[in-house]
Amino acid sequence: MNYVKVEDGSVSTYPYSIKQLKSDNKNVSFPSEISASTLADFGVYSVTVESDPEYNENTQLLQPNAAPTLVDGAWKIGWTVTERTSEQISERNDLMASVNRKKRNTLLSETDFYALSDVTMSSEMTTYRQALRDLPTHSNWPHLENGDWPTKPE
Repeated sequence: MNYVKVEDGSVSTYPYSIKQLKSDNKNVSFPSEISASTLADFGVYSVTVESDPEYNENTQLLQPNAAPTLVDGAWKIGWTVTERTSEQISERNDLMASVNRKKRNTLLSETDFYALSDVTMSSEMTTYRQALRDLPTHSNWPHLENGDWPTKPE
């Protein structure tokens, strides 16, 4: 559970914990389960994390806000969406391409035995292996989704 310490109506400490509350109030004997009203007596409130907003993870970054805000009587922590720099986009694309090439190469190696001279490769397997090799030319490359990967024939 996330908590915030509020003094004079403003956030003084976030994140805040029950351990910190007990440390800050050594002369107080707290029950094992501290009620919301008891926490409020000490200026401590639970914080709800808002749902992630829609964003494009390939071109944008999602970061939690630094401090919660009071919304309709409840403390909530929201999100900030910022644009990635061209350098960050390039680094992410390079990383995704590397991950996808590694996966593609593993899938190809799992079917290499079909390419041995004493094995007859089916046309479906030939098509599958070519589709794996062609992945870097896919329109979604390097940000492939599950449906972008070819299906291995039986």
